[in-house]
Amino acid sequence: MPDNTIRSNSEVVLIGAGIMSATLGVILKELQPDIKIEIYERLDVAAAESSDAWNNAGTGHSAFCELNYTPEKADGSVEIKKAINIAEAFEVSRQFWSYLVKENKVPSPENFIKSVPHMSFVWGDKNVQYLKTRFEALQANPLFADMLFSSDFEQLKQWMPLVMEGRQPDEKLAATTMAIGTDVNFGALTRSMFNYLQKLDGVSLYFNHEVKKLRQRDDKSWRIKITDLETGQKRKAYTKFVFIGAGGGSLPLLEKANVPEGHGYGGFPVSGQWLKCTNPEVIAKHQAKVYGKASVGAPPMSVPHIDTRVIDGEKALLFGPFAGFSTRFLKNGSYLDLPLSIKANNLIPMLSAGYNNIPLTKYLIEQVRQSPKDRIKALREYLPSARSKDWVLEKAGQRVQVIKKGENGGGVLEFGTEVINTQDGTLAVLLGASPGASTAVSIMVDLIGRCFKDQINTPEWEAKLKNMIPSYKQTLNDKPELLEDLRKQTAEVLKLNRN
Repeated sequence: MPDNTIRSNSEVVLIGAGIMSATLGVILKELQPDIKIEIYERLDVAAAESSDAWNNAGTGHSAFCELNYTPEKADGSVEIKKAINIAEAFEVSRQFWSYLVKENKVPSPENFIKSVPHMSFVWGDKNVQYLKTRFEALQANPLFADMLFSSDFEQLKQWMPLVMEGRQPDEKLAATTMAIGTDVNFGALTRSMFNYLQKLDGVSLYFNHEVKKLRQRDDKSWRIKITDLETGQKRKAYTKFVFIGAGGGSLPLLEKANVPEGHGYGGFPVSGQWLKCTNPEVIAKHQAKVYGKASVGAPPMSVPHIDTRVIDGEKALLFGPFAGFSTRFLKNGSYLDLPLSIKANNLIPMLSAGYNNIPLTKYLIEQVRQSPKDRIKALREYLPSARSKDWVLEKAGQRVQVIKKGENGGGVLEFGTEVINTQDGTLAVLLGASPGASTAVSIMVDLIGRCFKDQINTPEWEAKLKNMIPSYKQTLNDKPELLEDLRKQTAEVLKLNRN
């Protein structure tokens, strides 16, 4: 029989059409305009999984309001290192997005970013003291110098009137606010970047194409077998570099690549749901992202928040997310994803991680068993005046928390994002979830530094990176004047002063 397989050659193959692949693809084309890139996505549109507006919190994760990034230590002090790093990374994203807008590579910024204040809200003496300690630790840093704290009832009513409805003046309450917070539609941003990429010479984007096999050849290049899900047509793509940015689908693809660096990794899937407000009068009363403290054992993606969103030009109000358990690794995945991911090299880490995270298991069981009345009860902790008739349950995204080998050979459950690359720099994989999309630019620049070592420090590439990211190779927390200048510039370009 004749071999009808289509063959292609490129310098880069990106698997998955989400925010990570879009960001990496655009940066690489800016650095090397003649680079040839192929992109493969198993669904029929870009950003349909983790990057989609309804599957993603949409918070410009800058650590302004997310309390899980600032854990309390045994002595009562608050660890802020992770918050500083995330805030730095989000500033990098703002600079890169501003560059794309200024250069007309993506359309009007109103399509994907809006000004929405970021607030943290707690109640009870212990939590109020924690928030005050957190505020004092963060506000001493230039990145957080504009943060405000209050436990005054009238002030809190001004900041978040809907949250304060039905509360009593003698309650122990406190909040912090950062006026420069943002709401980001990562789905719209991702699709805009892919629309730009598709117009460039040397870029090919294939939807409804599923990667079946990856194998590294003797010359260190990769052969990838792909199937067109609509026609059944087989393809073989040959490339020097592969990036797997397929959300929950990344782990199975890493296992198919069968590289030593991927041994021992496993995944624990967590699904999500939102309560969505259907009453326009209620939606109009709230204009903030208000984050609370997570329940004991909850994964970071399940930190409760009452959340103003702007999706496709429409203002929305969400509460959640409520966590659940599914054996799928993707919203559009298979129930066999989890069992098929268990291999000899990751069995012990996965069993160990399960044993060491009993509180998480208990939390997920409780979440799955929740009734509609339970969810409204949880909502009323944040909105005492909430009426069940104003809220409907919506399915959110699917995340896979990373499990990897610990120092003792057991398993460690990682809640952040994890980038794995082979020693030869020919394959890179992004696993994990939060803060993911918000810090995609920093993550991809770091990845390029690991996998394109010979080029990244050349004068040409360095100059281009500084043009895209003016603070490249600098930290803004120790340069307050530069930080202020860049925040003003990016706010103007992204029209954040006008929302």
